Amino acid sequence: MTDNGLTSIASAHSVAETIERLVAAITPLGMNVFARIDHAAGAASIGMPLRPTLLLLFGNPKGGTPLMQDKQTAGIDLPLKALAWEDADGKVWLSYNETSWIAQRHGLGAASAAAVTAIAAGLEKVTKAAATK
Repeated sequence: MTDNGLTSIASAHSVAETIERLVAAITPLGMNVFARIDHAAGAASIGMPLRPTLLLLFGNPKGGTPLMQDKQTAGIDLPLKALAWEDADGKVWLSYNETSWIAQRHGLGAASAAAVTAIAAGLEKVTKAAATK
């Protein structure tokens, strides 16, 4: 499902397992995990409920730098992010920003087109690997 530059795919795994599977898919590709943010734990720390929601920040300078060389403002959308979350029906989703949306948002051009295409293909591959059985 795609909505306003955000792609969400159903996951066959729990939120935590989806993120672990994503880490397992990106690490052999030379990508770095920069941060894991547990939004549900943050909500719990202030006494507010939130279904499982984990954010992973990841990437590689080789992929993202061409985007920032083209338009430095692309750095606000880098590193890449993936959000695993559970909806009200208990279904788990894995969501990420489409690189075409990032390119459009920042007015990226020919200088970074190959990198945008490569990142898009990589994101599709690793998120499917994380979400499917």
